Amino acid sequence: MPKEKTWYALYVKSRNEKKVATELKGLNIDYYLPLEKKLKQWSDRKKWVEEPLFRSYIFVHIEQKEYYEVLRINGAVKYVSFEGKAVAVPPRQIDAIKIYLQQKDPETDMNPSDWQEGKEVEVMSGKLTGLRGKLVKVNGKNRVKVEIEVVGSAIILNISRKQLRIID
Repeated sequence: MPKEKTWYALYVKSRNEKKVATELKGLNIDYYLPLEKKLKQWSDRKKWVEEPLFRSYIFVHIEQKEYYEVLRINGAVKYVSFEGKAVAVPPRQIDAIKIYLQQKDPETDMNPSDWQEGKEVEVMSGKLTGLRGKLVKVNGKNRVKVEIEVVGSAIILNISRKQLRIID
């Protein structure tokens, strides 16, 4: 009987996300550290740097036998938990984060509609199908920003209106 792997959110010490990721890689433990590029300004220069999308968090894809091995890594603090039990992260939320980080702004030909900020929406196509969120901003006539809850935090997706439906 094969062992089932589950995604968990691991809380790590501040600014230790990349160090923990290196340790996990060395132990052959599957992980995901979502990074985004940001332009940082110093007094003498500007530089593009990769920073964690969620500060102090890294996602691990583990079997039950690896649960405590991950916690022994230097910099690992605890799993995100509810009532003392680690909370599994649905794979579709991991996929949503990956797609968010890969998204570009393709232009599409779509007529503007009367979408209102604050409305609840559901993704109807693509890998994010079934995810629900809140419309937070209309970007022109083709794109909208949608807030989706992930691991107690929210991510903002810039997505085509064609992929969404408003939930009444």
